[in-house]
Amino acid sequence: MKKKKIIIPLVIAGSTIVLSFIGYLTILFLGHYVIDEKKLVFHASSKIIDQNGKELTSMYSENRDPVSLKEVPDKVAKAFVAVEDKRFYEHHGIDAQSISRAVYRDILAGGKVEGGSTITQQLAKNIFLTNDKTFLRKTKEVIIAINLERDYSKDKLLEMYLNQLYFGHGVYGIQAAANYYFSKDVKDLTVSEGATLAAMPKAPSSYSPVLHPDKNKQRRDIILNLMNEQGYLSSTETVEAKGRTLGIHLKKKSETPWVDSYVDLIIKEAESEYAISHEQLLQGGYTITVPIDMNLQKTAYDAMKNNRYFPGKTGSPEGSAVFIDNESGGVKAAIGGREYQARGYNRVTAVRQPGSVFKPIAVYGPAMQEKKFRPYSLLEDKEKSYDGYSPKNYDGQYEGRVTMVDALMKSKNTAAVWTLSQLGIDTSKSYLEKMGIDISDKGLAIALGGLEKGVSPLQIAGAFHTFANEGVYKKPFFIQKITNDEGETVEKNRGQQERVFSVQNAWNMTRMLQQVVKGGTAQSGSYAGDLAGKTGTTTYSGVKGGTKDAWFAGYTPSTTGAIWMGYDKTDNSHYLTGGSQYPVQLFKDILTAAQITNETFEKPEGVKDLQSPIHLEGLSGFEAHYTFKIKGLFTLELSWDNQVDKRVEYRIYEKRNGSETLIDTVTGVDSYTMPYANVFSNAEYKVVPYNTQTQEEGEGSSYVKPEAFGR
Repeated sequence: MKKKKIIIPLVIAGSTIVLSFIGYLTILFLGHYVIDEKKLVFHASSKIIDQNGKELTSMYSENRDPVSLKEVPDKVAKAFVAVEDKRFYEHHGIDAQSISRAVYRDILAGGKVEGGSTITQQLAKNIFLTNDKTFLRKTKEVIIAINLERDYSKDKLLEMYLNQLYFGHGVYGIQAAANYYFSKDVKDLTVSEGATLAAMPKAPSSYSPVLHPDKNKQRRDIILNLMNEQGYLSSTETVEAKGRTLGIHLKKKSETPWVDSYVDLIIKEAESEYAISHEQLLQGGYTITVPIDMNLQKTAYDAMKNNRYFPGKTGSPEGSAVFIDNESGGVKAAIGGREYQARGYNRVTAVRQPGSVFKPIAVYGPAMQEKKFRPYSLLEDKEKSYDGYSPKNYDGQYEGRVTMVDALMKSKNTAAVWTLSQLGIDTSKSYLEKMGIDISDKGLAIALGGLEKGVSPLQIAGAFHTFANEGVYKKPFFIQKITNDEGETVEKNRGQQERVFSVQNAWNMTRMLQQVVKGGTAQSGSYAGDLAGKTGTTTYSGVKGGTKDAWFAGYTPSTTGAIWMGYDKTDNSHYLTGGSQYPVQLFKDILTAAQITNETFEKPEGVKDLQSPIHLEGLSGFEAHYTFKIKGLFTLELSWDNQVDKRVEYRIYEKRNGSETLIDTVTGVDSYTMPYANVFSNAEYKVVPYNTQTQEEGEGSSYVKPEAFGR
């Protein structure tokens, strides 16, 4: 029995030792398995280049700039140790005391109030793991932390920690933070400034010294007190540091502000299309190739600053502009606002009411594609109620019937709504969806751009690009490709496209929209070259004559664009005092200044050109008589005054015994003969001019009984 009592504890102890050794080896093995040492190398930034390999901007150089711990003042580094991990120099990756204390306080509080993660654990999580709260993730964190402590010195771990911390406002790493918040290098930071930065990583937005200076100062002072308690600061130093203001001196604004909105759209696309986060972009060492035209981008930015294009009641109206390359679908330029700040409110993707700029894509393009109408088809232009919805023309003028060409040129609201009623709302929405516009609206107000939520300038430009691209929609994109630090392509534009309109109908629309620019609502300003486009305005009902949104969307043979202007919030003191003529002028001036001029639309092969409109005149000089000819015996001869337009067709009608019959048609001539006529039939004849474009008869002659053997 005594032997058993001795042996059992020895076995247990031996087993424990063996299992512990195995566990330790497992930890080492698994830790090394999870650790990718490449991730421990912090890249200064990812590069954004144009298609020629030229770097867009150096604006991201401040986002991460790794430094050696030797460059960080000792007391600045200790500020982070004091608040994040006071036993950093005593533990080996995990702190049992801190964990126990955190668990105890969590139990007392009935919820999570304190973390027990060491600096090494935070480093492990931030570099190698996701932010999920699973037990497995926490286990990995511990394993990696232990291995990091085994492989690296405390100073090296602290250095890596300080270089990967996020300090808000797109800033990563302590050097970048010093540069951004205090306009100095980290080596020049005071202990007070260091504590200000140490206050932020826990919650960068909540403790931002820019957004919430009071909350930051409160936490800064707590950190200074902790430094005093832990022996890093004397009482005198602590009092002196707490007595200082935050001393924030933000780095000057971007040196290249004209690309800020474009870069933000790159980041947004990387996240939405390729699942690459902002943080990953900044620390991944990627090279991002984009389709930007820097000349056009800078030109648009400068023009948007000019107040003469923005008529407003008070203050300064806002605006946005976006331009797309017709061949690729890549975005050549994007201005998200007149005073755009990085990571701010980007009006390129903000939705607004489009007004009449919506008519070509929601009504007339689909109507032609469905073969219900042609460019010269006659549309109703009358005041009419559709179950209580009663659209009106902006000028109060109604022509009864008007061609589609004229309806576009004069921006006839009633004609657009009537056409949509004939086309069908669901049909219209199906075409919009093909062009990247998904709306929930169900009423005829869609025809006039009266939408519940609205659409963005980027969506409008993308849809108009469909006409410029021979009827094929290509989703606009900001990222052409992404390569890693080894030059391997990790992502590239997938070139999403879909045929929406036939080549013929796309060409018809181009010709019609050219007329809008030449003789319609988009005549303002001047431009050397072919330009097709449509204006749009929405009224502000609060003030007579006030405008809420002003638009122009159009395209040249190489470039499609859209411009919006208005106020972010329209009220009685903030509304536009002018209409769409202003974005029209701005659009033309931007293209002119960027030297996108003197281009000519080339008719696609196999496509019929859109003819100029046929204008009918009233028929005059009509005469009818019989003559005798050897080959025709009694021959009917009709004559009239020929019209200027030789494309006019003439319809010959015969009335006999009260019955009217169309007997023949002729084109571009002033006479008609019918041999072997029956002179005893008592028949009468008339001629009516006919427009083959509109399928409409003009004013013809009265019925006349031919003279027997007249001249």
